[in-house]
Amino acid sequence: MSRTLTLNIFRYNPHDPASEPHMDAFRIEETESMTLFIALNRLREEQDASLIFDFCCRAGICGACAMVINGRPGLACHTKTRDLPEEITLLPLPVFKLVGDLSVDTGTWFRQMYQRTESWVHTTREFDPERPEERMENEVANKIYDLERCIECGCCVAACGTARMRPEFMAAAGLVRVARFVADPRDERTDEEYYDIIGSDEGIFGCMGLLACEDVCPKQLPLQDQLGFLRRKMGITAIKRLLPWTRKK
Repeated sequence: MSRTLTLNIFRYNPHDPASEPHMDAFRIEETESMTLFIALNRLREEQDASLIFDFCCRAGICGACAMVINGRPGLACHTKTRDLPEEITLLPLPVFKLVGDLSVDTGTWFRQMYQRTESWVHTTREFDPERPEERMENEVANKIYDLERCIECGCCVAACGTARMRPEFMAAAGLVRVARFVADPRDERTDEEYYDIIGSDEGIFGCMGLLACEDVCPKQLPLQDQLGFLRRKMGITAIKRLLPWTRKK
């Protein structure tokens, strides 16, 4: 027997001077294998065409449909309504700039983060298009690939207590991006250079270790392992900086 779902949805359009933040309640009949993505599209098509939310791939690849679902960040396209109670509350992700209703601007945040982390392979070797591609051990390649699977949905950022208190905090998304280049043998940066990027309260030392980021990651990235690895690596680098015989003359 199908249920009648009540969706309490945050509504506010910051571009409309007449708009005020409030919650709207919608009722919809649940169908078999319904996801929140399907429910929201039905609401927009059948009840309120002004409802603002993002979607693209509907397959958990683009990360566009991330929102706070009953207090927990997640993807609308991955969330089956059958796994939720009859009353569902949907809010936009915190930390990011609100576009309208359930839509936020994650692109600006991630673009700035990639600039801060210098998200490209740093090498002094000159590129030769005629040279065969450099070989890499499968174990190393798989580790890099595992860290490249981030879909930039912003769920880990929204779930992070530090990111909600400190706008400049890199959060797990930024820190794991650095870990990806630490693991890449083609990147020639030293621990000292990485320390200059993440060795602060805005970087790895600002992480409180609550690991809500890993709990909500839709791609199940190994955030706990990588954050612990970076904390140890940067901690050792900080100690070396204090020892007089390790300083460069």
